[in-house]
Amino acid sequence: MKIDDAAARLEALGNPTRLRIYRALVRAGHAGMPVGRLQDRLRIPASTLSHHVKALVSVGLISQVREGTTLICHAQYDTMQGLVDFLAAECCADETECKEAKTAA
Repeated sequence: MKIDDAAARLEALGNPTRLRIYRALVRAGHAGMPVGRLQDRLRIPASTLSHHVKALVSVGLISQVREGTTLICHAQYDTMQGLVDFLAAECCADETECKEAKTAA
């Protein structure tokens, strides 16, 4: 993952409302959650929800699929895992003991 992509995703999640939306969708699992249910659960106005969902979609953290008249939001788990992996990829890279432990393993 490129650092600019990681930064954009972290910036999007840095907003408390967007983080609440994202966490609710992660909890919903692969089935996702209809926009109306998400709005009810988080108790935020439709226009506010739309604004924040758009920001999360633009950085690839969530997607939306229309099923009939219902718009379903889904967390993009591969993107989430890529971000977590990016953050942890160089853990202890400059620490001597960590390097020695890695080579011994």
